[in-house]
Amino acid sequence: MAVSQNIGVPWIMCQQDDAPDPVINTCNSFYCDQFTPNSPNKPKIWTENWPGWFKTFGARDPHRPAEDVAFSVARFFQKGGSVHNYYMYHGGTNFGRTSGGPFITTSYDYEAPIDEYGLPRLPKWGHLKELHKAIKLSEHALLKSEPTTLSLGPSQEADVYDDGSEVCAAFLANLDDKTDKNVVFRNVSYHLPSWSVSILPDCKNVVFNTAKVGSQASLVEMMPEELTPSVTSPSKGLKALKWDVFVENAGIWGVADFAKNGFVDHINTTKDATDYLWYTTSIIVGENEEFLKKASHPVLLIESKGHALHAFVNQELQGSASGNGSHSPFKFESPISLKAGKNEIALLSMTVGLQNAGGLYEWVGAGLTSVKIEGLNNGTMDLSMSRWTYKIGLQGEHLSIYKPDGLNSINWVSTSEPPKNQPLTWYKVVVDSPSGNEPVGLDMIHMGKGLAWLNGEEIGRYWPIKSSEHEKCVEECDYRGKFFPDKCLTGCGEPTQRWYHVPRSWFKPSGNILVIFEEKGGDPTKITFSKRKISGLCSLIAEDFPMVDQAPVRKGGRGKSAAHLKCPKNTLISNVKFASFGNPTGKCGSYSMGECHDPNSTLAVEKVRLLQLQLYKWVKNHR
Repeated sequence: MAVSQNIGVPWIMCQQDDAPDPVINTCNSFYCDQFTPNSPNKPKIWTENWPGWFKTFGARDPHRPAEDVAFSVARFFQKGGSVHNYYMYHGGTNFGRTSGGPFITTSYDYEAPIDEYGLPRLPKWGHLKELHKAIKLSEHALLKSEPTTLSLGPSQEADVYDDGSEVCAAFLANLDDKTDKNVVFRNVSYHLPSWSVSILPDCKNVVFNTAKVGSQASLVEMMPEELTPSVTSPSKGLKALKWDVFVENAGIWGVADFAKNGFVDHINTTKDATDYLWYTTSIIVGENEEFLKKASHPVLLIESKGHALHAFVNQELQGSASGNGSHSPFKFESPISLKAGKNEIALLSMTVGLQNAGGLYEWVGAGLTSVKIEGLNNGTMDLSMSRWTYKIGLQGEHLSIYKPDGLNSINWVSTSEPPKNQPLTWYKVVVDSPSGNEPVGLDMIHMGKGLAWLNGEEIGRYWPIKSSEHEKCVEECDYRGKFFPDKCLTGCGEPTQRWYHVPRSWFKPSGNILVIFEEKGGDPTKITFSKRKISGLCSLIAEDFPMVDQAPVRKGGRGKSAAHLKCPKNTLISNVKFASFGNPTGKCGSYSMGECHDPNSTLAVEKVRLLQLQLYKWVKNHR
């Protein structure tokens, strides 16, 4: 059917080994050098090279080093690769409720070469740029000849592209993930760091090695800026932040959607029109219950297929629970406060993105599977087959109170001191645009869990849940050896996502309406905008670092190693914090001098900086 459409370009199928002719089967992976299409008439295509990995709420941050990404790309072209594509090259944002998973964060930054906010991730972006320059230098040989493989050692090899007309390119690889090696290729000795590839566009001179990162690195910070009100207090003439508040009812609002004995599947019921589904019922507690006399508490036991839950009894939040990115089902167990007589139980079930990979995932489902109460005179009360009343979504969602045309559909309560740590609460505030033109994130570290909008645009789910501080994290990633998502993790005990990208294009100069729905309680007065800025640059170069420079290769020479620092647009280097010519150690932001150090290092760099500043001023004055 697909082929019969005659669309004019070939069809491809990712990860489909039995793709029928003429459909091209392609590779998605961290490494595709060993991939072979299912027909010799099909090109070797890498449709998804994963330069990082996605994050899930409550988990640690995964990192894939630039050295390993470059290694994988060089190996792919070394082994006859035709087409290569990064997924992702530019990180993005799962605005609104578009994230999958489940539990994938609103940020889909993916530690891509260009980050979620549009800034280059250095040194990854620069290192890959240099890699592709080196491959481009080898273009003629790669297109005109087939590779010949030569063994250079037990885990070392060369692939040579030579068309017999003095056009030659070679890739030298060291697959040993622990030991550097010296190899001899065409009677010349070459040093190969462990787990690296050297590119020789003329089969003589190394212009790039995947393990030697000479590109500049950067320090990126989120600079906070308090919310600035767009209204003026008539009495004092000063700007005052005014909040509007609306509190949802815990349970059925308006008219119930339906009632039945037992549970329904969450996703089949909401049809993903909302994250939220209310399960409500009531029980009668007799005055002779022992727990009433002893002032003790029965225990509420809940089992769910996922993804998260807030439990309310008589309008009071009793507790919350959730699954995680590895395992959606969860159990909830908490003492609850019951009174003599009728007690209303309202359970807010939530999805956190829908599953988007794996076999038969449409059958996974979500929602409650068991509800029991322990600690009563008659033992355990099983409510699983009781009469449950259901309501899809929230009242505020139904009335679209986050949109400009729905803001007046409810009665907001205005206050200069909004309630804190209060569940099921909508907050609305009118603010100015943050100053400057840097990318903006919304800092939600002091909030619980919920949704956010600006001027009716969906920022998305926020949930600054922390990863476990008892899990294993690393200080620095070892690029050597095959990468996998859990290989290099950071952020133990930290929120998986603290800042939420708000595009500058969504802002007006003033009168911006920020709407927050908080599910379980937080402090809205501590919400801030944060501007993403490159605050520092670093470069670490050694004399044996190859440089991608076409001129030396054409002339049969070798380029000199050089450090390059380039500020973002319209900025200058203000000062030099560290410089050492010798054997310094550390990483960007925490360098330290080694045993060998030239005391004139900083002075030499300062001279270059001052020359740059003088040139900048001259150009500015002579435009």
